[in-house]
Amino acid sequence: MIIRMNAFAQLRAGRAGRRIPQLLIGLVGYGAAVMVLVRSGLGTASWSVLTDGTAKTLGISFGWATNLISLIVLLAWIPLRELPGLGTLLNVAIVGFAADATAAVLPAPHGTLAESGYLVVGLVALAFFDALYLGAQFGSGPRDGIMTGLVRLTRLPVAVVRTGIDVAVAGIGWALGGSFGVGTVLVALCMGPLIGCFLPLLTVRLPAATAGERCSR
Repeated sequence: MIIRMNAFAQLRAGRAGRRIPQLLIGLVGYGAAVMVLVRSGLGTASWSVLTDGTAKTLGISFGWATNLISLIVLLAWIPLRELPGLGTLLNVAIVGFAADATAAVLPAPHGTLAESGYLVVGLVALAFFDALYLGAQFGSGPRDGIMTGLVRLTRLPVAVVRTGIDVAVAGIGWALGGSFGVGTVLVALCMGPLIGCFLPLLTVRLPAATAGERCSR
């Protein structure tokens, strides 16, 4: 159960000793997982296709393109009435730089087996760390805020909403020249169900939280 809270309620909700490390590990791991998928060469996450296309179009690094898109996507929160929090701000600040740092140390895979390994590990890690930072209950990142907002408004399952978003974003990224492959299709189809499996296991229970609207994932 994710509790919908404003930033002040998130900070007062308790269990900060677990929630803050979980948030930070989740965000760093998410950025690293994004780059593992990129390095697989078999296709990456839908948002990364858009990021890659944006980076190529503007001539900037993948990390800077990630942060730029994060800021732009926040504008879509206005009609969805999403509530930002510490996780929202840190997502913008950390994920792109974690991706760039991973790119500097992660070796390129050699051979189809290694590329497939990068793809599978990156996919599972991306879903796990996404659910990990969301489960800290400090608010969604810019991209996940679109997902959580639509889940709340439409009452549709996470898997359905996330898959629809991923397909649309991948199409826009491909049109901009972003890298697209079989892995992109796999990620688009699997991310929603995987997050739906991980999120109930990783969400921090906050019985003391009194503010906000409860919204089931």
